Order: sequence, then C-alpha cells, then structure tokens
Amino acid sequence: MSRDSRRVSWLLRHTAGERGLTMSADGWALIDDVLRLLGMDRRALDLAVEQNDKQRLQVDGDRIRACQGHSLDGMPVTREALENSWERVHPDDLLWHGTTYRAVDGIRRHGLLPGRRTHVHLAPAKDSPVGRRSAVEVLLGVDPADLSVHRAPNGVLLTRFVPPGAIVEADAVHPARWSAS
Repeated sequence: MSRDSRRVSWLLRHTAGERGLTMSADGWALIDDVLRLLGMDRRALDLAVEQNDKQRLQVDGDRIRACQGHSLDGMPVTREALENSWERVHPDDLLWHGTTYRAVDGIRRHGLLPGRRTHVHLAPAKDSPVGRRSAVEVLLGVDPADLSVHRAPNGVLLTRFVPPGAIVEADAVHPARWSAS
C-alpha cells in the first residue's frame, strides 16, 4: 500500500473529526475537501484508491469514503448509517476472525468486541484475504446464525459483537505454538 493510500485511509477511518473534515454519518466526504486537507492532487488520490491493497476506499462521483474500519471516537460516522449503506447478508457457513494467542482468553470470556472501532471484522473463509490481519496466530470460527452480519463494498463482513457462545472453533495458524499454549 502506498504512503498516500495509507494517509487517505487513515483520515477517512480515524481522524476526519479531529481534522475538521465534513463527513456524512455513513462515511462520505467530498473529494475536494480530502485533497485540500491532505495537500494532494486528484491524480495522486486516484492512484491511492487503486493501490489500496484491501480495497478500503470507495469513490462515487465527487465523494470518497473508507468502506469500513472506522474508529468510534471523534468520527462523525454512526453504526446505524454505516450498516444502512452496506448489504445485509445471512451466511450459512462459519465466518472467521483472526487474532493473537494473547487475546484468546479474553475473547473466550467476553466474545469478540469491536474495541475502538464500529464493528468486528469477519472473513467468509479461513484463507480469505478479506478481513485478514497481518499478525494472525489463531483463526476463530464464528457461527453467524444469531448475528446481524453486513458486507461492506470491499467484501469485509461486519457485525457489532460476537458473543462467546457463537465462537465454535479455534484453529492455530501455527499448530506447534497453539499446542504449547
């Protein structure tokens, strides 16, 4: 991912509020405002959108937004508006969430929480590049039967919370390390 892509993504997902960027509740901002704030030209922005490795950025005419992954604090987005802009889905198969060994005990007790983000990110398959973090050590299988699940335009599946009982499988990415813990 390019430096410009990271800058645009960071602004639209985490710092729009503190930087004074006007943004709708579902994350849309005027491209001209983003360009002005970041000191970029349109060609650089278009390249940043194209080079974003997780397809996080979405352009619609004179507007741009991050598809998902917004912070709650200080951002003008709301969970409700984001969900209304995404597709509601009803998966039959397990969904997957990547995490670290260190986080597993807390997840077993409290479930998957979005932390400082609007939603928990899930993937449709173990090998999916969608929703995949770089430091994944454990893949948790989530039964989506009782969850409200949405799909963002870049394919990431999202829900507000996953209760401990919905986590029905845990697969180590590195089996030797998992069996040692």
